Amino acid sequence: MGDQDLPGVLVSGLEGSYGICEDHVGDLQKHFNLITLQEFLENKMQFGPKIQAVYIWGGRPAIDQELLGSLPSLKIIASAGVGLDHLDLKLIASFGVKVANTPQAVSSPTADMGMALLLAAARRVVEGHMLASAPDTEKFSTNWMGQEVTGATLGLIGMGSIGYKIAQRAKAFEMKVLYHNRRRRKLEEEEAVGATYCESLDDLLRRSDFVLLAVSLTPQTQRLIGKRELSLMKPTAILINIGRGLLVDQDALMEALQTGVIKGAALDVTYPEPLPRDHPLLKLRNITLTPHIGSATHQARRQMMENLVESILASLNGLPIPNEVLLK
Repeated sequence: MGDQDLPGVLVSGLEGSYGICEDHVGDLQKHFNLITLQEFLENKMQFGPKIQAVYIWGGRPAIDQELLGSLPSLKIIASAGVGLDHLDLKLIASFGVKVANTPQAVSSPTADMGMALLLAAARRVVEGHMLASAPDTEKFSTNWMGQEVTGATLGLIGMGSIGYKIAQRAKAFEMKVLYHNRRRRKLEEEEAVGATYCESLDDLLRRSDFVLLAVSLTPQTQRLIGKRELSLMKPTAILINIGRGLLVDQDALMEALQTGVIKGAALDVTYPEPLPRDHPLLKLRNITLTPHIGSATHQARRQMMENLVESILASLNGLPIPNEVLLK
């Protein structure tokens, strides 16, 4: 707990794997009295009325009806990142509380990560590292090969800010870009990245060499890619997921990878996270896994923090909230 004259802001913690970024604590304490979840839970009567904002980092602290009912002065929940599947927006709105996130901060680094996974899976970078560094490797086979990226067809599922930035990067690789989205982009936006709209998801899946998920998790997109969808993909195709783990039926994916229905996969997200250490996906050689690090750069995380501070201060001062999330 810091300067008690400053507005109270609830945070998950000030250190450790589940706390806020330790490098940001000093900056946050210039503006707010940071109250940890543990401090709040140990003395709700003292701290509850003082908390005017909740600062969510890495999906924590969790927001539920009990917590909202314990914070009578709460004005805003500021959540790092762009995903909102961890928040019940209607419940929060029923308490008269605003929500803000940080979509601009995450789009470029997450797009970079999508391309990094695409390239790593296509050229079997992780497998290659293991081969090159294995103690029993005596020679390299000239017939050890991956998939060509230049000139290949990329199918983007989701064409928001992240999807569009991936399309920009794919253009530099001379890829043909198809996309499926709730709403079609303007013609000039499509032409700028050489993207072709596919109204039919099935059509995109059949035509793509790489299928990349960059879509939000909603009830409509949960398990968007299942056994049927995987069966439509080329046997040489690679699936990349930088959205949310639940966009893909993992059991169906595992079967598809084991039986050659598709060539490979690269996932920055799974369910749960992390996977149990005995999970069958961890034993496959044709999958590349990373620990949900799409926006994990020092620069992006600092921008996220600064965006959250800006939104909280605007809310507490009765000003328009940057990046406010509005109920649709």
